Amino acid sequence: MPSPYRADHVGSLLRPQALLDARASHAAGTLSLDQLRELEDQAILDVLELQRQLGLDVVTDGEFRRGTWLGDMAQAVEGFEPASVMLEWHGPGGQVEASTSHIVGAKLRQRQRLTGYESGFLKDRAGAPYKMTMPAPSVFHLSSYQRGTTDKVYTTRWDLLQDIVPIVRQEVQALVADNAAYVQLDDAFLGFYLDPTGRERLASQGVDLERSLEEGIRANNESLAGVDRSTLTVGFHICRGNSKSRWFASGSYDAVAEKVFGQLEVDRFLLEYDDPARAGGFEPLRFVAPGKMVVLGLISTKTAALESQDELRRRIDEASRFVPLDRLALSPQCGFASVAAGNAINHDDQRRKLELLVDTARKVWG
Repeated sequence: MPSPYRADHVGSLLRPQALLDARASHAAGTLSLDQLRELEDQAILDVLELQRQLGLDVVTDGEFRRGTWLGDMAQAVEGFEPASVMLEWHGPGGQVEASTSHIVGAKLRQRQRLTGYESGFLKDRAGAPYKMTMPAPSVFHLSSYQRGTTDKVYTTRWDLLQDIVPIVRQEVQALVADNAAYVQLDDAFLGFYLDPTGRERLASQGVDLERSLEEGIRANNESLAGVDRSTLTVGFHICRGNSKSRWFASGSYDAVAEKVFGQLEVDRFLLEYDDPARAGGFEPLRFVAPGKMVVLGLISTKTAALESQDELRRRIDEASRFVPLDRLALSPQCGFASVAAGNAINHDDQRRKLELLVDTARKVWG
């Protein structure tokens, strides 16, 4: 049975500076892969201990082995090219720059597991239920399909997703075999469907918005088909962009709520609600299918300011008008470091926010 995991977090955590320096040295050729792995191992053991001390319901490796939240796919699968879609970032130092996604330019062929090394380390050392994050098939519908390149190999976006689906399904099945407690599928590019400007941009590129959304839901569901989920919790995180405390999309969930919340076959939705001006209200939660949970991302990972616990509890009560309290949980709005550089906060800020998360969850749900 899926666990309620009342105190959840999206996955990525701030990397220690020593690990960032080591990764730079490895990229420059002055540090071997084995040496980098040793440093990653110790950093992960330290951050696992931190999470256990704080009392988090589920732990992660902080995505410390990754440069970016969706990097495992391009590293494990041939066919991706080091080219990215351009995004208009908002917030500190906002500008137009490339995302960390990769464009598909050749037939996809899997070389290795997506999270095999990460999960292999965690299954023996987590000391608590552990979560593994991975990109949802739907994200590649927009992030990796480029006309003039991808369509030479995959005529349509759906053709591309049909090769992504079995790769993700096999990885989820392998994680079940690893005794992973929780798999979280992430989709940042779904944020474009929420943003009026993003929707206009997609339409101007010839994207059929409703068909695209439906194909993404179908691909995500097919990636979970046939998986033994008797001991597995499956979550789905909708992001609006999270890089160096910036974002690229705003807008309420109204544009996707009925289809995504009603049709996506996951156990819980991790939703960004830290900024009402950017995320809208809780009304779209009325479309969440019975039995599914909503993880309210009320704690910002983009700013150091610590939220008021009274305000968090007030907003949880407000959300419970649309989803019963026993089907709600709490988390930060996104990861603390969706890309290795991390957001514009420090490790003490991160700890205080995680402490607030756990304390609030215990007071609300016991």
